[in-house]
Amino acid sequence: MRWLVAFFVLVLPVICRAAAPAVESEPRPGAPARATVSSNSPVDQLIPWLLNEDRELRGIAFSEVIFDATGKRVLAFNPQNEADRRVVKQISAACDETMKRLNAPDSVIQNVGRINEVSSHFENTLRDLLSSTSGLSCDSPPTIEGKVQRAGYPDLRIVDLASRRVFYLDPKLYAVGSRNSSFRTFYFEPKTATNKVGDDAVHFIVGFEHERREKNGRWKFTRWDLVDLSHFKVKLKAEFQGSNYDIYRAEAIVASGKGD
Repeated sequence: MRWLVAFFVLVLPVICRAAAPAVESEPRPGAPARATVSSNSPVDQLIPWLLNEDRELRGIAFSEVIFDATGKRVLAFNPQNEADRRVVKQISAACDETMKRLNAPDSVIQNVGRINEVSSHFENTLRDLLSSTSGLSCDSPPTIEGKVQRAGYPDLRIVDLASRRVFYLDPKLYAVGSRNSSFRTFYFEPKTATNKVGDDAVHFIVGFEHERREKNGRWKFTRWDLVDLSHFKVKLKAEFQGSNYDIYRAEAIVASGKGD
């Protein structure tokens, strides 16, 4: 992909310069002289490119991201394929039952205060239902190193035992009225060690919609949608990060104080 090639052409020189001296326009008295950055430095080329989000960083095919990051293909759901039709029917039944169970007044989620803490219950319930469905296996996909981790895309790996066709399923929750929101609700971090995509597979998101919970009220889920990600478009958000360890370096602190 041209956008990926361009990104690394610009970013790799920056990475290579990571160990270079920091830049100061006016060194503090007694401090050693620092290197200066020319107007043609890799950083000067990188920042304007990153700012041009509309042209370079939007509308990236998720299938291309997965292939470049993992070497695996995102397969489109094929309504003419018997296995695809069968598995979608089975996933649909599991989604219906999941919503029914978790909407119940005595459901464990009714004691959970934050919606972010509810999502794991959907994942667990779907896994239990799908793994007990005749003709399917369902579990958390392991990383490339064989480790099982909950964090990261995707959450569930389903195998149709008759055809050996693989389906990835990632449950999402969203509030009524937020279907058209532009806030980030999905992310994929391409890292080799934590990669959980190990198969050519159909990729699904199942979104469960919930009403906004009143104080001391119940969680109520009103619908679900199963989405084929073969035509999904994503955008890349460039972000420069630093930790407290990076910030509070002894050589960078110019003043300090203590409370009484």
